[in-house]
Amino acid sequence: MQGSRSNKEIDSFASGTWGYMLTAFVLIHCARGTIDSTAQELVEIDGISEVYSITGSFDLAAVVKVKTPESLSDIVTNKMLKVASIEKTETMVAFRTYSRRDLEEVFTASDAN
Repeated sequence: MQGSRSNKEIDSFASGTWGYMLTAFVLIHCARGTIDSTAQELVEIDGISEVYSITGSFDLAAVVKVKTPESLSDIVTNKMLKVASIEKTETMVAFRTYSRRDLEEVFTASDAN
């Protein structure tokens, strides 16, 4: 059957062994006056690659890069929960990455043909 996945592929995806990096963005609302200290505490957590101070209704945005959904869950629901100054979070998982480098490679490949 065209387009169907084998049980091995499904098991590989479910166990997080498909070989891709899972990227998530966690928007964070902090207690007043704690943005700098919260950011410093967050960058010490394995799996959090970057933390940005941002404008809008949230104070910080953390970039999380892990190999499994379970690892993401552990960071957001266990490790970040221990940061007392975090009052609220909203997590978004990335589906696809678009970058200038990717676009340049596409155009270079199409020019060669």
